[in-house]
Amino acid sequence: MRISQFPQNIILEDEFVLLRPLELSDINHLLDFSLNEPETWEYSLVRANGKENLENYIQIAIKEKVSGKEFPFIVYDKKANKYAGSTRFYDINLPFKTVQLGYTWYGKDFRGTGLNKHCKFLLLQFAFETLGMERVELRADNNNTRSIAAMKSIGCKVEGVLRSNMPTAEGIVRRDSIVLSILRSEWFDEVKGNLQKKL
Repeated sequence: MRISQFPQNIILEDEFVLLRPLELSDINHLLDFSLNEPETWEYSLVRANGKENLENYIQIAIKEKVSGKEFPFIVYDKKANKYAGSTRFYDINLPFKTVQLGYTWYGKDFRGTGLNKHCKFLLLQFAFETLGMERVELRADNNNTRSIAAMKSIGCKVEGVLRSNMPTAEGIVRRDSIVLSILRSEWFDEVKGNLQKKL
């Protein structure tokens, strides 16, 4: 499959979760997390703690979507009937058939509930089966043990650590970034089936 342009109106859903394009008005759905759970962005390069930071976070995401570099989603938990957080595709490279998946965060009440696995399944299925991607890459601060464990649990393979890869949000120190990935063959051979069993 060859896609010349990234789709602009993606909606992904199953019986547990709905992912739709992030919009400026979604600040109203995410502000509670921003004001009351600032630790959510401890390892994030772009912080969304506080109303001003959240507005900036969403504006940057939408600007990057317009440029074709990213596609941000807001995540809705159907079982709880509440908005849960956000995630996105980024570093979209259609000619090379590669994409990164990240900027993922959820409010504390939605962590460890299985929501992330449903989101990742839908996103990976779309990347490999609709977009025809050959590789989906995920990265994290090498100190972010929770995120790394979550990535490994869905079938991502560790490729290595990029030392002093980028500055932290504060810009005072630099972080090491762990790189994980799933290849197209791995998705169809094992990851998809194993992940389905966990849903």
